[in-house]
Amino acid sequence: SSISELERRLESSGYGVGLKVLELLAYRARENKRETRLMNILQFVSSSVWKSLFGKAADSLERSIDHADEFMIVDYEPVTSTFISVPSDLGQHSADAYISGIIAGVLDGAGFTARVTAHNVDIEEGENPKGSASAASGIPPRKDKAVFLVKFSREVLARDAALDR
Repeated sequence: SSISELERRLESSGYGVGLKVLELLAYRARENKRETRLMNILQFVSSSVWKSLFGKAADSLERSIDHADEFMIVDYEPVTSTFISVPSDLGQHSADAYISGIIAGVLDGAGFTARVTAHNVDIEEGENPKGSASAASGIPPRKDKAVFLVKFSREVLARDAALDR
């Protein structure tokens, strides 16, 4: 469909950006080391990469309870969809697919092959998005958050498990 084609194009555009961001941050750090552990690269993405691109760290990094190969990076106010309203006829289209492409590019460039998808998930009652900037800027509060689902390949998981031994 045209929606999935648009999301695929957004992802592929973001992928190249992710590769360049990784290269830039590695150059700026001037360290001759690279991340070899799964959690370290995810923390690098949700903190360093997020701060360099969006001026703040991601709101949370969570491991899936149901699947050991899945992790979620949560952002309550992703810049790619904060000022975009998706018409109802486009259904579940996510402009945040661009960010999922960036994440995939960073991970792939660092040697962590993963499938990254963007999902808009309703903010549950009682869930408190910390430091919501929309209230200060006069933008109505969002009803959903962006969840970037990172599903690592078997090879990456096996390599990480071998490093634990």
